[in-house]
Amino acid sequence: MTSRRRRFAERRKACGLNQEQFAEVVGVDRSTVQRWEKGDHGPQPWQRPKIAQALGVTAKELDALLTPDAYAPQQPANGWLAVTAPATDDEFEAFELARRVGASDVGSETLDRLERAFDELAMKYPVSPPQALLERVRKHSAYVAHLMDARMTLGEQRRLFVVGGWFQLLGATLHIDLNQEHAATARLQSAATLAQHAEHSEIQAWCYETDAWRVLTDGEYGRALELSQVAQKLAPVGSSVAIQATAQEGRARARLGETKETYVAIERVQRMSAALVPRKGTEHHYQYDPGKSLAYTATTLAWIGDPAAETYAREVIARLAPADDIHKWPRRVASANIDLALALLGGDRLDEACNAAQRAIMSGRIVPSNHWRALEVVKAVETRQLPEAPDLREAYQGLKALESGS
Repeated sequence: MTSRRRRFAERRKACGLNQEQFAEVVGVDRSTVQRWEKGDHGPQPWQRPKIAQALGVTAKELDALLTPDAYAPQQPANGWLAVTAPATDDEFEAFELARRVGASDVGSETLDRLERAFDELAMKYPVSPPQALLERVRKHSAYVAHLMDARMTLGEQRRLFVVGGWFQLLGATLHIDLNQEHAATARLQSAATLAQHAEHSEIQAWCYETDAWRVLTDGEYGRALELSQVAQKLAPVGSSVAIQATAQEGRARARLGETKETYVAIERVQRMSAALVPRKGTEHHYQYDPGKSLAYTATTLAWIGDPAAETYAREVIARLAPADDIHKWPRRVASANIDLALALLGGDRLDEACNAAQRAIMSGRIVPSNHWRALEVVKAVETRQLPEAPDLREAYQGLKALESGS
């Protein structure tokens, strides 16, 4: 006699994956997933790491999810929280109360709070460790999934799809930062699906823009250019995503060595960002602002070897760096120091370049997906056989060690 693994299936749904999508992510047939969830048999040991990554859980949590229902500890009535949050989580108790007193099973108050929660997390993105922020995104995504089966009006359903799409999109971005490719793909697909159902072109455009950045970091510059252009076609006119997708086009063209087209993209970004009317906080990840335009220009100019990159990078650092505490930097400041180092190397100001690169690496604010940019500076210093090269390489290796140990 077999016993179903209901919690395992619920976790899959909370990640926004149907059985077919989940099977594709972990590299098996849909029928295999069905047998796992029915309790007919369990995954092989070599399959478990990929399953845990796709579900965003630890190996220990996966073991608990795979425990057949007949042998699992008794769960409370709101057991959907058991995997993702403590039962006493005040924030989610408040969500539940707001939902129950509403006119429908969901209610506008619950949706309002979810939307505010997303904006809060999006504004924490520039200064928060990706792993810590991801845990909060997982909890909110699970709550959205829980509400999907509730009774609601068509208007409420669309709002739920939209906020669910935003949470999935932010989760995908954090997975990219952490070099968790399969989980990022699953969340991007989920965000795109929710956006399509809600007919929300802005989220659809952000999905393509985010994927453009991902493949750019992998060195697929031609593909990054294609994705950024698709994003621009989908993006609402004058929106933040229209600007950011244009910025990704410029970055891709810079890496492809298309200098003339790169300058055209830079000019378009500056013109559009100057006309943008901000709707959210300036540090909101999905709200373009003048500071982002400066940082983008610094990076793009550094990649095409334009000495003007130094001026832009220094302005970003001057605006955003809090005093001399490098550990409190927003990630944008660490990236600006990498841009500054590249510009200074181009001008043979070697001591200053090494110092800027060292500060960026030692800040701890370079996420795993951006380590390749730090490595570019390290290799350039080593090629020139500068005396600072061994220290810089040691600092970079320490950065990589932190990634593998996290």
